[in-house]
Amino acid sequence: MTAKPLTTSARLSDEAVIPLSTLDPAAPLDDLEWLDLAIGDARVVAIGESAHYNREFYDLRHRLLRYLVERHGFSAYATESGFVEGRLPDTWVRGGEEQLGHVMANGMTSLMGLWKQMRAHLEWMRRHNRTTAHPVGFYGIDMPGSMVSLLPGLDAVIAYLAQADPGFQADPHIRETAAAFAATSAFSAPAAFSAYGQLAPATRDALTAGLADLRARMTARRLDYLRGTAADAYERALRSLSITITLDAMLRELARGDQHGMMLDREATIADTVEWILGREGRIVLAAHNGHVQRWPSAVPGVSPSTSMGMHLADRLGEDYLVIGTTSASGQTLNTSPDFYAGTLFTELEGAPQPGSLDALMAACHDGLFATDLRRLSPADAAAVRAVSRQRHGTYYSGVSPMDAYDIVVHLPRVTPAEPDEAALAHAPHEVQAAFSRWKPE
Repeated sequence: MTAKPLTTSARLSDEAVIPLSTLDPAAPLDDLEWLDLAIGDARVVAIGESAHYNREFYDLRHRLLRYLVERHGFSAYATESGFVEGRLPDTWVRGGEEQLGHVMANGMTSLMGLWKQMRAHLEWMRRHNRTTAHPVGFYGIDMPGSMVSLLPGLDAVIAYLAQADPGFQADPHIRETAAAFAATSAFSAPAAFSAYGQLAPATRDALTAGLADLRARMTARRLDYLRGTAADAYERALRSLSITITLDAMLRELARGDQHGMMLDREATIADTVEWILGREGRIVLAAHNGHVQRWPSAVPGVSPSTSMGMHLADRLGEDYLVIGTTSASGQTLNTSPDFYAGTLFTELEGAPQPGSLDALMAACHDGLFATDLRRLSPADAAAVRAVSRQRHGTYYSGVSPMDAYDIVVHLPRVTPAEPDEAALAHAPHEVQAAFSRWKPE
């Protein structure tokens, strides 16, 4: 039977509302103690966001990270940023000497590291690691080069092979072809996709075949390589290559006009990377968009829903995978229109959340910051949540069944742009600096 759409008066009972006192990452954590029962023994706690680059989502994740590390012994923070580049911030939080601005600009992809709130994340992790015998590490889970360049992953693999297999030289045409459409940042994405599309089909095929040859060589010579290099170095290089191969496959899908296939490639691979990290860490805090972490198909306008990372992880991990989704009522969100590339980075959320959405239901419950544990609702409250059919992801709505997608939902009354970090921007590519200089925060 099809659920009836919610009206604007639909709301949860007061018993379903768990007020949260603050988003301040440095504040006392006592208001989060209700999480102990909800989390249980889960090995991966995923924290979603409705859109990237909002101050409030950064602060929420920072605060939850603190709680999960300090109270539950979580040892890794994995986020929607490049896996290959993530080695740089991981080294820094463990005591590395690089300038933090350089680390933020070059160790995090897709503009994720260019914000003061992300600086606070990393600085807290470094302070924690200096004072404990149980450090927390940083990992990226996503494609290299902000999903517009194969070069970071390819260069990492070539550097490893120079040590493990010094008599071998990779076909130089592989890197030459990758360089022909490489981009330096997310702002170069349209130009990079256009350049890839202009490659001759035979050239694209040769690139794909060359990457496959590299993987075959690395897997066949694993024991030989391990006699001369550390196991971790080998495993990281092989993971870097696998992710780079996925990015190549994603570009091939886009060139064929198959955006759905591209999304499927990405979601499965980032799930593989989370599982790779889980093989090295006891418990992981996973930070990514709601559409990635949810146990429900991910959808963007104009594209068929695709199996999400969260669905893959739920299938593999069962109850060891717990998802905290997020909603918001008002404020500014990431601009997804073409003028983003000209420096209009954010746009106003359009009005109150639409009736029938999870955001509207949550906004009607409480004026402030709060959470709802979907696994411990009364029958009436559970029925109200089951009547929800969609959720706002920034500037668009996507179909969702919240009771299936999430374990917990945190509602943020208002979201605002994060604050640009000038030290990180100083190390960013020119086109990034130019776009940020044209943005006029309110």
